[in-house]
Amino acid sequence: MTITLYDTKARKKRPFVPLDAKNVRMYVCGPTVYDRAHLGNARPVVVFDVLYRLLRHTYGEAHVTYVRNFTDIDDKINARAAESGRNIGEITAETTQWYLEDMAAIGALAPNQMPRATAYVGQMKEMIARLIAAGHAYEAEGHVLFAVDSWRAHYGKLSGRSVDDMIAGARVEVAPYKQNPMDFVLWKPSTDDLPGWDSPWGRGRPGWHIECSAMARALLGETFDIHGGGLDLQFPHHENEIAQSCAANHTDEMARYWLHNEMLQVEGKKMSKSLGNFFTVRDLLDKGVPGEVIRFVFLQTHYRKPMDWTEKKRAEAEKRLAGWYRKTDGVKSGVVPSRIEYLLGDDLNTAAVLDEMVRLSPAPLRAAMDLLGFPSGNEVDWFRTIAVDLTGTSASGSQGLYSRELSPYLLRWQELRNAKDFKNADKIKQQLEQAGLKLKIGTEGPHAEVLSEFDITALKEIKL
Repeated sequence: MTITLYDTKARKKRPFVPLDAKNVRMYVCGPTVYDRAHLGNARPVVVFDVLYRLLRHTYGEAHVTYVRNFTDIDDKINARAAESGRNIGEITAETTQWYLEDMAAIGALAPNQMPRATAYVGQMKEMIARLIAAGHAYEAEGHVLFAVDSWRAHYGKLSGRSVDDMIAGARVEVAPYKQNPMDFVLWKPSTDDLPGWDSPWGRGRPGWHIECSAMARALLGETFDIHGGGLDLQFPHHENEIAQSCAANHTDEMARYWLHNEMLQVEGKKMSKSLGNFFTVRDLLDKGVPGEVIRFVFLQTHYRKPMDWTEKKRAEAEKRLAGWYRKTDGVKSGVVPSRIEYLLGDDLNTAAVLDEMVRLSPAPLRAAMDLLGFPSGNEVDWFRTIAVDLTGTSASGSQGLYSRELSPYLLRWQELRNAKDFKNADKIKQQLEQAGLKLKIGTEGPHAEVLSEFDITALKEIKL
């Protein structure tokens, strides 16, 4: 199939042709781990997860490498440690795990590589040394800065700005040791109370931009296929990545395609704590919003358009997705329709894909849901409208026998499945079946059929 992607640098859609179809490589800027991921942080995760799935579908799972980093060196992390009195390592380990759990809850596959910046400081120092040797960086008062003037002919091509225009409208750090206001930090000094590493330029820590350049080079090579992230990273982060990577590696390009997703709003307004409309992915999950519903709302808007999260969209998404789950419950996945492949391959037109899926019969619909990252009905239960349905309970022809006795056990089984605690759910299921019940999950919820060998006294041995 053909994939066409909008390349920010080219400012147009381009047919995607990988450097090596047997080794398709993608890098996406990941989170700074000091707190829970808010809803806006989740949008690029879903966008590039869909692209990752499409690339695997097209080129084969074994032929795609997806790298998404963790920034665990940052002033925000240092500030959080200072105000909380906690160890920096504890904070980053905890928040990294939170992030992984929350992103898994909205259906994101784990990337092939998830490097931490602290594990690549050596590669960062090596790249900085190469930039200094090539005349693209200089030392000044314990800092090392990238010399934008040394890259002036190329700098700004991603964002479409000239250096002079950037200087005129810049809101950058003014420092006397900078040769040009646009020069950016590659290395900066650390005081004794801050994380630091020994280097030829003194004890210090890397700047933000050099992290991704070093990690991408180490894991994907000097030039790779796709670099992605939120539109807010286009300048200066991605612009600076290109400059330092190409200057250090002596290449014409860092990535062949640059993709950026637009920003997110809540009820038509920018998400902010002052407006009271700021919330994390975990906030929604804890309120009972299924992760797949969050994902559905995201996919209803094309990734290059601003997305507005509203309660109305959430409710509509839940209703529509529940209908699809009931329609495909117990159905074996079929072949992804060519029309779905075409629409998704057309610059990830997920909004059009969702509209097209309304017309699909169960097996193709289940296949399309798989491709978009929606779990099967065996993995989720929220769409089942009745928590426990005992109308099928029978013994010796009697309907409803033992309903009162069985309800607490079936309710607990359902609760564990809803919590995705399948280990304990399966344990209860096994115990109930050993007691003489036949259990199954139907469209409306769990059912229990009482077999002739049912032993009601065995229920007392089951711990809820």
